[in-house]
Amino acid sequence: MKIRDQYNFGKIIVVIYFINAIIEVFAEFYSNKFLIYLTKPLIPFLLMVLYFCYSSKKQILFFIILFFSLITNLLFIPSNEKCLFYGVISFTFHRIFLLILIFKIVKIKDYVPFFLSTLPLLFIFFYLFAASDVPKNSYYLIVFHNLMAAVLGGVAISNYTMNDDKQNSLLLISVLLFLGLQLVVYIEKYYLTELHSQYLRPLAMTLNILAFFVFYKFVIESEKTIQQQ
Repeated sequence: MKIRDQYNFGKIIVVIYFINAIIEVFAEFYSNKFLIYLTKPLIPFLLMVLYFCYSSKKQILFFIILFFSLITNLLFIPSNEKCLFYGVISFTFHRIFLLILIFKIVKIKDYVPFFLSTLPLLFIFFYLFAASDVPKNSYYLIVFHNLMAAVLGGVAISNYTMNDDKQNSLLLISVLLFLGLQLVVYIEKYYLTELHSQYLRPLAMTLNILAFFVFYKFVIESEKTIQQQ
């Protein structure tokens, strides 16, 4: 594919991505299971296509992250404990690979800002954990998720504080959206399980859609930065 054709194809994929995203958010709001099953898996899939078009390195880790995101999205659609448990396992792999890729791109040079940024996030997530009703089969996985979320936030905040360039700005925005997503899902699954999630699920998907798109931009920007060095 020629570079110009590839660029135009990429722009079309971006448009399709956000049209699909809007349909998905409305499907969540109206609890339309057919549309949810149709549009939700397309979110990570379209980002894989977009990354394939624009990436100069085509890192396998990025595709693995989005694959586990796709599986997690599907498993979180049904409202039963078994699917939630397997969804949490899939999300665990997704978050592990996400951290691996971020640590591969971003190097921590000063650990003091990193620890200062991580500790408040640990307090927030473990306070929510202590006050919630987490199923026994997910107990240790949720503890692990909280640790990873705090580390993820600590990396993004400390790197942005030390160097507020475009790459670190994109990382910070995507991580804040990811953390917001985790909080919303946490509240929906473990705090408001008896209440109708008409507003929480659309909010969670909006955060999910934006977080992954900004993360994709962060990875592309990091590859451009490496090329220019």
